[in-house]
Amino acid sequence: MMKINDIKVILERFFQPVELVGNGDQVITGPAKIEEAGPGQVSFVANEKYYRFLGDAKASLLIVHTDAPVGDGADGRSFLKVGDPYTAFVFVLREFAGARQVAAPGIAASAFVDPTARLGRNVSVGEHAVVGERCVVGDDSVIGPNTVLMQDVSIGSGCVLYPQVTCYDGTEIGDRVVVHSGTVIGADGFGFAPQKDGSYIKIPQMGTVQIEDDVEIGANTTIDRATMGKTLVCKGAKIDNLVQIAHNCRIGEDTVIASQAGISGSVRIGRQCLIGGQAGFAGHLEIADRVSVAAKAGISKSFTDPGQAIRGVPAQPMRDQLRQEAQIRGIGAMKERIDELEAQLKALLQEPSA
Repeated sequence: MMKINDIKVILERFFQPVELVGNGDQVITGPAKIEEAGPGQVSFVANEKYYRFLGDAKASLLIVHTDAPVGDGADGRSFLKVGDPYTAFVFVLREFAGARQVAAPGIAASAFVDPTARLGRNVSVGEHAVVGERCVVGDDSVIGPNTVLMQDVSIGSGCVLYPQVTCYDGTEIGDRVVVHSGTVIGADGFGFAPQKDGSYIKIPQMGTVQIEDDVEIGANTTIDRATMGKTLVCKGAKIDNLVQIAHNCRIGEDTVIASQAGISGSVRIGRQCLIGGQAGFAGHLEIADRVSVAAKAGISKSFTDPGQAIRGVPAQPMRDQLRQEAQIRGIGAMKERIDELEAQLKALLQEPSA
């Protein structure tokens, strides 16, 4: 619990100005969605098209945009007006959420830590976890139960690896990285040399995976090691659940990849890109910075112009793809018109000449 004035102080660390309308001494017990929030709770309205719901909202505190039309607080509700209500509410959520305990402090009795491994200060290693030969784990990092670090894995400071994460040998993870359960980092890339008789010879996967600082990786995601060199996920990237990133890919800084996207080998994706769910990338492509890829897009060629939006199968600039969709929707009517014209022409050809 905290008073509204305390919440205002928290938001003032990130936003200026923060304007309070109402009673700053009122106690807030926690956050809630606007349609469910009641007395004692805080919610937010970020989009002006939802201002119409302000009058019916029951929350004691609403975080709204600086321009939002609000009352004077006489009805018992209070408002905090900021330039970015959505992000402001995120900071409020963080205050109320607290820390999730992934593993008990210290080294669990059932965990195995190789004598050659080096652990920093305040490291926690959960039940049945394995920290292999020559691994390094930085200060304040947490290795969840049943998580396995094979040999020569490097984990930075302030990281959280949830239960049942597997990091293959040589994986490098930076600071403040979060890896959710079931994720596998550094498995062999899908490399096989086809032979004349139809069989395949496995190509040794001798590279590594590097995950830079402040990356978050969702559950059951797989990031393959490079054939040679490294597969690289750059600083600040956010990767959803069930994403496949193949060998030798490079994911740019602050790029976001939604669930079930599949990225083939040696694809280079730029900075601050938005990749929709179930998007699929052919291998050896290049995607420029700030490109938005719609869900279910099939990317079969490179897109090197920054800032464009692409969609469809095969993917193309959104304006072109929408035009084609409209044309396809008109094919039925076009066929009917062609059939009608053919019938008229046939009738004219069958008329006796004068």
